[in-house]
Amino acid sequence: MLNNEYYTPDNHGPYEYFELGDFSLESGQTLKNAQLAYAIYGELNADRSNAILFTIMFSGTSKNMAHYIGPGKALDPEKYCIILPNQLGNGISTSPHNIDGDQAMENFPTLSIGDDVVAQHRLLTEKFKINELQLVTGWSMGAQQTLEWAIRYPEMVKRAAPIAGTAQCTPHNALYVEVFSEALTSDPEFNQGAYAKAHSCELGLKRLAHVFALMGVSAELYKQQQWKRLGFESKQAFLEQFWEAWFKPMDPNALLVMAKKWKAGDASQHSENDLVQALQSITAKTYMIGFEKDMFVPPADLAYEQQYIAHSELKLLPSLMGHFAMLGLFEEDFQAIDGLFSQLLAS
Repeated sequence: MLNNEYYTPDNHGPYEYFELGDFSLESGQTLKNAQLAYAIYGELNADRSNAILFTIMFSGTSKNMAHYIGPGKALDPEKYCIILPNQLGNGISTSPHNIDGDQAMENFPTLSIGDDVVAQHRLLTEKFKINELQLVTGWSMGAQQTLEWAIRYPEMVKRAAPIAGTAQCTPHNALYVEVFSEALTSDPEFNQGAYAKAHSCELGLKRLAHVFALMGVSAELYKQQQWKRLGFESKQAFLEQFWEAWFKPMDPNALLVMAKKWKAGDASQHSENDLVQALQSITAKTYMIGFEKDMFVPPADLAYEQQYIAHSELKLLPSLMGHFAMLGLFEEDFQAIDGLFSQLLAS
């Protein structure tokens, strides 16, 4: 076990743990003594019909999406009970660095998007006795989980808002995951995942951050120096104080566990590997939300899947922040996304 002070309630709380026990994985392995960390805002009503599930992206935690929740916002905890389950392997749920024994570090089991969704389903049904969700949403890998939810548990999901993500990882997106994973593991200190200290792999994390800086926002943002709107005095400051600072404290093995899930994401397995059939099985009212200048998941990838979802609309936002518009760092991005949540919940 490595003590990484980044993954603490002080940085990512509040959150609680749901005990999954020895959790069977789609790989055939078992994750021992598994714990699912989750945050909850608001209270369930008497018939437990006001729940919203907000799933979490690569490298993120429930804290990173909590700014979308609050009085007067679409995700209002005075009206809804909003639950944000962290991914298994994300650093605060059971993860490579925070356990001892034969599954620690480089020996951590292979996880899948489906494993996360099954764990979340157990949390909702076993702990909270929830059988209906007013909305399931999530960004990037959270969108992969959202679509998996809508396909796997259609009877529970009334509305779905996958944001900048697809049910099946595309070849281009998979290549991107390979590139940033290779950047991370190129650090000589990585040692095939058996690094000795929590912050041994600063070089690899820096290289990974630079790949995200290249693709995470639009080329126009750099050309127009829009990083100034975020308070950075130069492109170099944006690179160091935003991108590098985001990834620097994180655990490399946790990032790689999530990256493998991202790359292998494919909800078509529930329909004999027929993606079209899987998407056609979705019954939820769905907003497939994307960003016009997203280089991770371009609009054409979203449009391809959206056409097969019966009660769906494609909603594209024009932000220069590209894929990372979901952080809501530009006020107009936050307002647009909050507005789409309001529209969908009103439908």
